[in-house]
Formats: sequence, structure tokens, C-alpha cells
Amino acid sequence: MRDLTQGPITSHLLAMAGPIAAGMLAQTLYFLVDLYFVAQLGDTALAGVGAAGIATFVVMAMTQTLGVGAMALIAQAVGRKDQADADLVFNQSLSLAGFCTVATLAGGYPLTACYMGLVGADQPTADAGATYLYWFLPGLSLQYASIVMVSALRGTGVVKPTLVVQMVTVLLNAALAPVLIAGWGTGHAMGVAGAGFASTLSVAAGVLLLAEYFRRLEKYIHIRPALWRPRLAVWARMVNIGLPAGGEFGMMFLLMAAMYWVIRDFGAAAQAGFGLGTRLMQSIFLPAMAIAFATGPVAGQNYGAQQYARVREAFRSAAKISVIVMLALTLLCQWRPEWLVLGFTNQPPVVEVATRFLQLISWNFAASGLIFVCSGIFQGLGHTWPAFGSTASRLVTFLLPAIWLSTWPGLKIDHVWYLSVTSVWLQAALSLFLLTRTMRVKLRTPRPLPP
Repeated sequence: MRDLTQGPITSHLLAMAGPIAAGMLAQTLYFLVDLYFVAQLGDTALAGVGAAGIATFVVMAMTQTLGVGAMALIAQAVGRKDQADADLVFNQSLSLAGFCTVATLAGGYPLTACYMGLVGADQPTADAGATYLYWFLPGLSLQYASIVMVSALRGTGVVKPTLVVQMVTVLLNAALAPVLIAGWGTGHAMGVAGAGFASTLSVAAGVLLLAEYFRRLEKYIHIRPALWRPRLAVWARMVNIGLPAGGEFGMMFLLMAAMYWVIRDFGAAAQAGFGLGTRLMQSIFLPAMAIAFATGPVAGQNYGAQQYARVREAFRSAAKISVIVMLALTLLCQWRPEWLVLGFTNQPPVVEVATRFLQLISWNFAASGLIFVCSGIFQGLGHTWPAFGSTASRLVTFLLPAIWLSTWPGLKIDHVWYLSVTSVWLQAALSLFLLTRTMRVKLRTPRPLPP
């Protein structure tokens, strides 16, 4: 356990953000490695896997519900020096993760074909995406246990062990991808099915490694099967905090699926370029997201300890770092976005769409950084509904206008990107307003801590 209620705030943020960023980069490499080999299969396979990847936001939404709820409650318990409550929350989150795993498998397979039929540019694209999801669903289902264990450690201020585990799983995925997708060494190429299967095997290995870490090395919180019997009051505490954070990812899925639907008439190459550009954008967001993920436990522990001035300082420091980093990445995408794209494909139509997407969408990078930091503070405070509200505002500022744009006879794909940039800046302004109001209410004069 690391005490984040003492010492310089900026030092804590940077010390945690480094390993978190490396771990998130490792996680993103899951998809980028697959994407590289899938891109060699052609536009149809790339478009199908890209569209299927958007569906993973649904599972990510549910994992965030568990992970954010567990992280916030454990961080606040650490701040109060209440180890028993931290242990209880962790084990109850594992219990809830098991329930979600079963539900995802039961619902995912029947709904896959329906989803891909809706967003695929054509039938071959839909078939490729469905095949990928069929093989990746077991891995997605195991993400619940993985995210819960990672989030619990983050709540205690510990991040380095998760980095090691994630690096091991990425190396495993990188080794399996060419074997399973392209048939290196075996002569049996599984294609897009191999991409999903490689990721599933890697996620399973990561879960086993994390469980072994808790069994052998973790000292503050422990895996205790005796505490797995569902306690609905604890589940409700986690869900009340985590559900809005999960809802944010759910909204992201809805918005991304809407983009695929709006641009479907531009063809598989356009969807492939958008899918590649989106994955690259997610990789670019890693530094800002790492800062935000570090902000949550720092704010949570200090809020639990009622050191409210340090919570405010955490926001100021995180916002400053995030904006500076994202402005630098904006300059990169304005200067040479094609450098990022050409590492994955040299097909002119795909390169053109992905390059233009990165060039235009980069104008919202700084705004996205602020949104991430605000969300991290909301998580630390255990009050995440305002963050969900700011994300939901894009239903009005992006989704409805995008549907209207799709009816234009002269619609250009750039119109969709311009609309997205505008809606993100409006969301950033709303997030800052809601956070300012929330901190004014939540961070009043501290009350005496209970004995």
C-alpha cells in the first residue's frame, strides 16, 4: 500500500502515471498487434475487426462499472486507514465480476451477428467482424476479473505489478498473433479468428498471473473466498459509483457505432480507415488517460482522509500536465499524421481516410485531456454521475446532428469529424462547470475523522 495523503501531489501523479501509461500501452498493443496482421488480410477484414472492436466498449463499460467502483471505495478506505473495508470491497468486486462474466458469455454470442449486420458496410465485413468476436468473447469476459484486480491495486497506490503482468501478456499476444492469424510455423492461418483467439489466450494468462500475485505477494488486500458470498449493500455501493463511469464507456460505444453507421455508405475502405484512425487515437490518448487514472486514487485517498486542499491541488496539477502533453500530440498529428498510419497499411484509400481523421480530430485532444482529468477527480470523490452527464450531452451535440447529417445528399466524411470536434469541446466546458460545482459542495470544511 502507498500512502498518497503525504508528499508532493505532482510527484505522486507522475510516479503512478508512468507505470499506468506503460500498462495501458501494453493493453493497446493487444489491438495494434492484431490490427497489423489483420490489415494484411485486406480492407474487408480490417473494417470488420474495427467495427467489432467498437462492440468491446460495451464490455469495457461494464468492467469500468466494477473497476471504478472498487478503486474509489478502496482508495477512500485506505485514506481512512480502514483495511477491513478495503478487503471486503475487493472480494465483493471479484464476486460481482464472476456474475458479469457469465452474463457476458450468455448474451454476447446471440447478439454478435445482429450487431455486425447493423454496422457492417457489406456482408463480408459483417461476417469478418462476427468471426473475430466469436473467438474474442471469452477473453472479453475474463476482463472483469482482470480489471477488478488492477483497479484494487491502483486504489492502494500500487501500479508496478500490473505493468509487469500486462507486458507479459502483450509479449504473449505478439507471439501468438502471427502464428494464429497468418499461420507462421504451422501452415494453418485462422485469419480474423486467430486475432480473437490470440487475445483471449493472452487475457487468460494475465488473469492467472494477477491471481498468483495476490496469492503470493500482496500484503494489504487479499483474495478471500469466504467473502465472496454476495452482499447486495456492498454491490450497491460499488455500482452507485461505478455505473456512471461505465455509462461513459457505453455512451462512447453508442457514439462510435453511430459514426460507423453514418459513414457506411462511403464503403469498407472508409470504415477501415476510420477504424484504424480510432485505434491510433486511443493510443495517442494514453498519456492523458494515465494521468487521469492516477488522479483517481490520489483524489480518493485524500478525500477519505479529508485533506480537501490536496484534492484541489490534484486537479490543478493533473489538468496542467494533461493539457501540455495533449497539445504536443496535437502538433504531431497536424505535422505528420501519415507516419502513424503507414506503419499499418499502405492501401491509399485507407491511408487517406485515417490520415485525414487524425489531422482533424486532433483539434479536440486538449479538450479530451481535460475531460479525462475531470472524470478522474469525480471517481476519487465517489461522485461520478456528473461525468456521465457530460458524456451524455454528446447525444444532443453529436449523435442527433450526425443522424441529421446522414440525410444530406452532399455529405462529406469530413463533416462528421468537424461535428465530433465541436461536441468534444462543448463536453469539456460542461465537465469543468460540473466539477467546479461538485468540489464547492463536497470539499467543504472537514469533519473530525471517526476513531
